[in-house]
Amino acid sequence: MAAWTWRFETADGTEVQPAVRPEEFTTQGDAESWIGENWKALLDGGADQVWLFEDAKEIYGPMSLHADEATA
Repeated sequence: MAAWTWRFETADGTEVQPAVRPEEFTTQGDAESWIGENWKALLDGGADQVWLFEDAKEIYGPMSLHADEATA
């Protein structure tokens, strides 16, 4: 079974530990729902952007957690 995970970074691409500890998700939808519920706390905790992975395969990123950039 695939594991969907997030990588958390600052704006310059440095990996950071998330303010909210994620789990390994079993579906992309669960992972995306979680980020949608927790993006503000992650941003407040020092993460500026995220990457989504399925096992070791990069799915997308970087995706900004800043609302003004996410809607542009």
